[in-house]
Amino acid sequence: MALQKNVKIKNRKARFEYEILDKYSAGIVLAGTEIKAIREGQASIAESFCEFNENGELFVINMTVQEYSHATHFNHNPKSERKLLLNRSELKKLEKSVKASGLTIIPLLLFTNDKGLAKMQIALCRGKREFDKRDSIKDRDNKRDLSRIKKSFNN
Repeated sequence: MALQKNVKIKNRKARFEYEILDKYSAGIVLAGTEIKAIREGQASIAESFCEFNENGELFVINMTVQEYSHATHFNHNPKSERKLLLNRSELKKLEKSVKASGLTIIPLLLFTNDKGLAKMQIALCRGKREFDKRDSIKDRDNKRDLSRIKKSFNN
């Protein structure tokens, strides 16, 4: 598999399951084989979330980075916790809001920037209730029907 110039791995469930309050862009601490596997597009953030440890550091949990195909026995663990890099003030603000109001931090997007470094867009989220999800489905269906009508009208 060839290395991709720009990698964008999305968490498609996040916008459906959570109400997004605030977004941040964070760097990730990765091993050499991990960044190579991400550049091949061999990663998933679908079931992942972020947690603080006792030292106030933010880690992404349950993110899967498949083993790199050309690595030797020095390959990485696919499900290991990976540290996220943010400013101290951002970390304090996030930790305070998570502890005070029971919000969660969810990864939205894993991407590589212009320099080739892996970054993650994370969001401070509140879980949606069942009726909010039904509203989201109804809005999506209405948009789809409207676009079909517009398309048939233009033809």
